[in-house]
Amino acid sequence: MNRVWVAGLVMALSAVAWAGETRDRDIQRIHHAAVILDEIMAAPDKGIPEEILNDAKCVAVVPAMMKGGFIVGGEYGKGVASCRTQNGWSAPAFFQVAGGSFGLQIGGQEADLVLIIMNDHGMQHLLSSKFKLGANASAAAGPVGRHAEADTDWRMRAEVLTYSRARGVFAGISLNGDEINQNKDDTRAFYGRMVPFRTILTGKIASPAEAEPFLSTLNKYAPAGRVTPPKAAESQPKGPSSQPK
Repeated sequence: MNRVWVAGLVMALSAVAWAGETRDRDIQRIHHAAVILDEIMAAPDKGIPEEILNDAKCVAVVPAMMKGGFIVGGEYGKGVASCRTQNGWSAPAFFQVAGGSFGLQIGGQEADLVLIIMNDHGMQHLLSSKFKLGANASAAAGPVGRHAEADTDWRMRAEVLTYSRARGVFAGISLNGDEINQNKDDTRAFYGRMVPFRTILTGKIASPAEAEPFLSTLNKYAPAGRVTPPKAAESQPKGPSSQPK
């Protein structure tokens, strides 16, 4: 009986220690995401155009995504996302992105990724907590510079604009085929319980103080008041006034 009690205690303590370590890594990821945005926007002529950030519904950052392989390639990374709400940028939501490719390749590298969700359709895919770029949500390599060129189709067509920074070079990149899922382990560790993506990203949960570096950086370059959150479906008018005269 004592052995069972001791074993249970050891397991409980191990779980607490694991959760603490995971939460520490979550906080580090939040800080890294803020630093990445700051560094990218420090050179506006080579950063994300103002028009795109001003119109963005959500912003997601993946620090140091791993890419590489031998013959069969793959990529995997963990990131943090936030969406605009009526009260500012939402609390951070933790996700993972993974993809694969087949071809002649060898070696590997790390790349920082930035995903800009541009419209309500793209936002709804993100809120679902699981979707594939290019299949469920249209994705395109994002334009780079102080301002987006008028003849680009990013405003009309792309639901998600994707960027990559590797070896100091920042540019738009195609991530079609990559799948994004909510990271439930990181979510539990950071919030102390499982919280759905939609609850977090629609502003229905308070943002912990540890998230401030990322949220303040977002607000620095893309003030949350610039764009209103997605509207609910409008109901049909009722009563005599709705009838044509």
